[in-house]
Amino acid sequence: MTDNSKISWSNKHVKGIVCILFAALGFSFMTFFVRISGDLPTMQKAFFRNAFAAVVALSLLVKEGKGIHIVKENRMDIFMRCLFGTSGLICNFYAIDHLGIADANMLNKLSPFFAILVSIPLLKEVPSKVDIVTTIIAFIGAVFIIRPSGGAAAIPALLGLYGGFGAGTAYAFVRKLGKKGERTPIIVMCFSLFSCLVTGPFLIFDYHPMSFKQFMFLMLAGVGASVGQFSITTAYKYAPAKEISVFDYTQVIFAAIWGMIFLGEIPVMLSIIGYIIIIGMAVLRWYYNLHHLD
Repeated sequence: MTDNSKISWSNKHVKGIVCILFAALGFSFMTFFVRISGDLPTMQKAFFRNAFAAVVALSLLVKEGKGIHIVKENRMDIFMRCLFGTSGLICNFYAIDHLGIADANMLNKLSPFFAILVSIPLLKEVPSKVDIVTTIIAFIGAVFIIRPSGGAAAIPALLGLYGGFGAGTAYAFVRKLGKKGERTPIIVMCFSLFSCLVTGPFLIFDYHPMSFKQFMFLMLAGVGASVGQFSITTAYKYAPAKEISVFDYTQVIFAAIWGMIFLGEIPVMLSIIGYIIIIGMAVLRWYYNLHHLD
C-alpha cells in the first residue's frame, strides 16, 4: 500500500491535471461540432474528422525526421487497433447524432472498463477484485442510459455502447504497442489513414454537399480531437494514469453543458443516475489505484 504522505501534488501533477482537462474539453468540442455539423452521413463526418488528424500526424512524423516504418511484429497489433478504433469511432459518431451528446459521451467513457476486460486475454493482466466489481456496477449504470426498450429506439444507444467497447479494445492494443516501443505518431497516423480508407468509399456513393459552415464545423471537430489526443498524451507524461485519469470524465460534464446551452438538451433522470454510477465507479477505481498500487 502506498503511504499517503508519499503522494505529493507537485507542479507536474498540476500540469498533468490541466492537460487532461484540456483533453476532455477538446474531445467534448469534437462531439459538439460533429453534432451541429448537421444532417450529414456518419461516414462523411468520420472521414473529415480523421483526415484532419491524419494531416497532423503526418506533419509530426515529417518534422520528427525518423521516417515512417512499422516493425513487422507490430503490424497485426496496429491493424487491430485501427479496426476496433475505427468501428468504435463510427458507432460513437452515429450515437452522437441520435442521442443527447452527454449520453453519447458517457457510453463512450465506458472504454476504460472494456479495456480491463479485453486486457485479460490480450495482455494477460489479471484484474483486481475492485476492477471486477466496479466494471460490473458501471455496466449496470450503462443500462440506465441505454434504457433497453427492444425497439429501434435502442439501436443508437447500443451502437454507442459498442463505441465504448471499440475504444476500450483499441486502447488495450495501444497499450500493447506502447510496451513494444512503437511511436505514438505512427499509431495515430495509421489509425487516421485506416479510418479514411474505410469511410472514404462511402463518400463516392453517398456524398452530401456541405456548406462552408458545415465544412468548418467538421474541421473544428478535427481540431478538438487533435487537441484531445495530444493533450492526453502530454498529461500522462507529467503524471501516472492512476493519479489523474479520473479527471478525463469531466468530458461528460463539458458535453452536457454544451448540450444544455446550445442544443436545449436536458438529460433525463435515469441518464443522470447512470452518469453518477459510472463516474462513481471510475472515482472508486482511481482512489483504490492511487492508495493501494505501487
